Amino acid sequence: MKFNSETLVTHLEQQLLPVYLISGDEPLLTAEATDAVRAKARAAGFTERETHFMERGGDWNDVRASANNLSLFAERRIVEIRMPTAKPGNTGSAAIVALLQAPDPDRVLLITASKLDRDAQASEWVRAVETHGALVQVWPVEASRLVGWLRVRAKRLRLSIDDDALEIVAERTEGNLLAADQELQKLRMMVRADRVTAEAVLASVADSARYDVFQLGECALSGDTARALRMIEGLRAEGVEPTLVLWSLSKSVRDLWGALHSPGGRAPAWRRQTAALDQAKQRAPKLHFGRLTARATRADRMIKGRESGDAWDEMALLAMDICARPVMALPRSVVK
Repeated sequence: MKFNSETLVTHLEQQLLPVYLISGDEPLLTAEATDAVRAKARAAGFTERETHFMERGGDWNDVRASANNLSLFAERRIVEIRMPTAKPGNTGSAAIVALLQAPDPDRVLLITASKLDRDAQASEWVRAVETHGALVQVWPVEASRLVGWLRVRAKRLRLSIDDDALEIVAERTEGNLLAADQELQKLRMMVRADRVTAEAVLASVADSARYDVFQLGECALSGDTARALRMIEGLRAEGVEPTLVLWSLSKSVRDLWGALHSPGGRAPAWRRQTAALDQAKQRAPKLHFGRLTARATRADRMIKGRESGDAWDEMALLAMDICARPVMALPRSVVK
């Protein structure tokens, strides 16, 4: 049988198999899948647990002997085998297959390993796991699904949070699910309001000076070029994360696009933001949204080290573009 980290939960509500192999390189989801199997096994009476860390050169004969030995009090056991890679070698593969071919109703075998490559998935020991139990493959959450993933986690924590706030968390953590989950946990403890806003998130992750991150996009929309550039320089001097600055500028572009093409959409939360959008609408004929998006993408790539250049300078250029005061054209390779 095969499951992913989401379908595993539904499966465990119905049954417990003799063996589970949990494979993946996403620490949070791998740990949660492992915890879910352990919890199900404990609820089924498997109260004893033994763990084997099988680094290179580990003794697989010891694993086999230990797993086959009956407990002194004949308690049902969870036998865990933790492997740093998905390649146990010939000895390890033979040991796992032998354990599976000698089933024990008082034993649940729980194996964890890194992501399985194509060869590992076709190996004899993995096929044996699928025959006698389940292979659980843990996949990373794609960037396009991260806000939705965070929304589900927040709901699970009974945390009511705006989508704008979730976008900030996603930008700050850059796909690190463990860090993202910890951020939500922190917000749940720190923010006492009925609903968590983007401003509250910024306040929780930084000192008061970083409130300007939230105001930066509003400033750019209003067309105040000099003040927007001062804000960017000040935020840079304060050591603010560039991902937050880019989020604010990118959001201003999205808000303006939405105001122009979806006039019946969600209204801005603040009167000042409404006034800034009204000012930006007057400049809209001078703006090229494809180029604004390309500039933001270029800055994002610089932040992540995927393109040479200074991301802060690129964000300053983006702010000036939003203000309809462009001073430098985009490279021809990125102009759309």
